[in-house]
Amino acid sequence: MTKQTDVPKLGQGYYWEELRVGQRFRTFRRTVTETDLVSFVSATGMLEAIFIDASYEHGAISGRPVPAALTYALIEGFILQTMIQGTGLAMLELAQKIHAPVRVGDTIGATVEVTGIRPTSKGGRAVVTSQIEVTNQRNEVVMTYTATRLLAGRPEGAA
Repeated sequence: MTKQTDVPKLGQGYYWEELRVGQRFRTFRRTVTETDLVSFVSATGMLEAIFIDASYEHGAISGRPVPAALTYALIEGFILQTMIQGTGLAMLELAQKIHAPVRVGDTIGATVEVTGIRPTSKGGRAVVTSQIEVTNQRNEVVMTYTATRLLAGRPEGAA
């Protein structure tokens, strides 16, 4: 019988040694729903009129805009569930730029490019920097951000 440790784990993220600068990944895409918006603003307290009043006419953005923080959180969910699941140790730094609004009904996804890998003095870890470009269903860039994370290395004795 095969030991469980000998079988690869589905959804396991990348150890830093498996990444290389210039490597790119594409996330799945996801349509932002009214439920996403209502749940997010309720949980965070972002009860601004532009987010909670569908008939609000004094905002700078037409339609049902969603907080940029929600857009970021949805994309990070994709990254956490795949690229760094079980290997991400900490978010160290984040620099973000919003290029265009995301509205309820928009479908978002991202491209992640590894831009730096620096092993730490404490063995088995590295600081990994990546550039994330978020686009909507029309392939318009709505957000870009740089994330610097601490990632685990491959466990000793693992192939």
